Amino acid sequence: MADNTTAQMGRAEPSPAGAPVETSAEPHAKAPLPALVLGAIGVVYGDIGTSPLYALRESLSHASKAGKLTPEAIIGATSLLIYALIFTVTAKYVLFLMRADNRGEGGILSLMALAQSALGRRAQVVFLLGVAGAALFSGDAIITPAISVLSAVEGLDLVTERFKNYVNFKEYVLPITIAILVGLFWVQSHGTAKVAAFFGPIMLAFFLVIGALGAIHIPDAPHTLYAFNPLTGLRFLFHHGWLGFAVLGSVFLGVTGAEALYADMGHFGRLPIQAAWSLFVLPALLLNYLGQGALILSDPSAIDNPFFRLAPEWGLLPLALVILSTIATVIASQAVVTGAFSLVRQAIQLGLLPRLEITHTSERQEGQIYIGRVNRLLLIGVLILVVLFKSSSALASAYGIAVTGTMVTTTALAFVVVWKRWRWPLWAAIPFVAAFLIVDLAFLAANLMKVVDGGWVPLLLAACSMVVMWTWVRGTQLLAEKTHRDSIPIRDLIAMLEKSKPTKVKGTAVFLTSDPNVAPAALMHNLKHNKVLHERVLVISVVTEDVPRVSLAKRFEIEKLSDDFTRIRLHYGFMESPRVPAALAQLRKTGLKYDIMTTSFFLGRRSIIQSSGSEMPGWQDKLYVALTHQAANATDFFSIPSDRVVELGARVTI
Repeated sequence: MADNTTAQMGRAEPSPAGAPVETSAEPHAKAPLPALVLGAIGVVYGDIGTSPLYALRESLSHASKAGKLTPEAIIGATSLLIYALIFTVTAKYVLFLMRADNRGEGGILSLMALAQSALGRRAQVVFLLGVAGAALFSGDAIITPAISVLSAVEGLDLVTERFKNYVNFKEYVLPITIAILVGLFWVQSHGTAKVAAFFGPIMLAFFLVIGALGAIHIPDAPHTLYAFNPLTGLRFLFHHGWLGFAVLGSVFLGVTGAEALYADMGHFGRLPIQAAWSLFVLPALLLNYLGQGALILSDPSAIDNPFFRLAPEWGLLPLALVILSTIATVIASQAVVTGAFSLVRQAIQLGLLPRLEITHTSERQEGQIYIGRVNRLLLIGVLILVVLFKSSSALASAYGIAVTGTMVTTTALAFVVVWKRWRWPLWAAIPFVAAFLIVDLAFLAANLMKVVDGGWVPLLLAACSMVVMWTWVRGTQLLAEKTHRDSIPIRDLIAMLEKSKPTKVKGTAVFLTSDPNVAPAALMHNLKHNKVLHERVLVISVVTEDVPRVSLAKRFEIEKLSDDFTRIRLHYGFMESPRVPAALAQLRKTGLKYDIMTTSFFLGRRSIIQSSGSEMPGWQDKLYVALTHQAANATDFFSIPSDRVVELGARVTI
């Protein structure tokens, strides 16, 4: 097991001169605005864009089962959906949260780092909110591909009713869904950069089609336009007791993709995402929901699948809609998988998870990554959900509950940013953020009704994720404290070596360590067993900052400890992959003598074992040891050439 504390996670210590680390606020290559808008439509809005396949259907299913599918219920549910899009997505995410960016990056962990930076310290409450939000987000991330693809493929059964005497397409819904999902996860290791160029045009066509289909049905029942009156939805919500509350829980299905808007901000920028939403996505969604409402008002039997019943019965148009919707849901699922990879990389860099092997599938795009273990876990989880729940309606009961929790934690962290970073007075910050928090809590309370019917699934997944992250953070902290206690300060070791000089050999030795103030364990083992010291020794620590990226100009801190020893701190953002040899090559411009062919990288390879005197419970000890076995070795993680690595092992108790 490679030393898992090689990279120092968390906030960096200030440089000796007290100079702050400069960060790059413009990390992404410039592209024309129309191209960025088209890209945002293809990547950012897949999840929320495919929600019309099931959101209104599931919202009205409660009224239908209760025998109360009245015009008031139909228009009321449509109104709630419309204003959920306007208030939660437009006002909260598009206009407010996208201003709370961390050097251009968004997402729950980015917001956590920004809040910690605003406070000037690693506050426990902020840290726990960030971890809880990330865990909850991961809980629902597994459900998105399952419910999206299932809901699209289920359209086959509806549009092929004319062939039901010859073949029962319902029997093929699950096999087709499973085949599509397996194919989706299989291609991840090969990269998706080549096909990603088609995502924007396809999703643009999808939004144009669903907007047009909705618009042509509004004349079926023009009074569906009363849904634009917010009082219509509020009256239905407050006058129908538990039924209104149950409908509110399903209405949330229409905004579950809102977190993606914020999380993907770093890929496209604020303006393209806002423009795509305002000009294309929001109008298409509003027209489609109004059209579905009008269709159900004119023909209540359409409640079984109002989205696909919008398609006219001309020729193969219904089948074309199913195919287009299936492609759109695959694109939406791809965005979720990519987002999961990005979230896990951020968690690794921030020290919340063990190092996992990260493969870059594109030479040009830093964000195109693949994490094999995460991909396999997602595939297994998605397939289990599809087989277990069998239909999108059943999955809808499990969907949304964890994302509401993420939204609550996001709003709470945003309050810290508004108060401390934007320096709003409390009398202004509290009511402003409270308006969003009240709506989030209402959605959360409504979704808690789903716990028994399947909502326990994402909550269980989120709880497991949180336990894993907490165990890793706690175990790594205890291990670092023990290592520090048992180690010799680096300056004391240098003084000892000046008095009792070991045999010198030519070349450079690089020792990676999480604590640059003490002698690395690999250095001590090398002196103990090999009894030699290289003529140049570099003690390197990798520090992850609370910002997405660190500029090359401020990547390094160099401190000469003696004629032989140099201490180097390499600063990286939580969206970057630390490549140590590349950083050392750049350091040659500062006068550092470095030649990869005469350099050896000494890495500590720790075998973690349990201890009866551990400060963690026994089960947590076992979990931490198991996690260390899953971690990638430092050679791969830091992109070090394997033929230049010397590993020295040791058994360490927690």
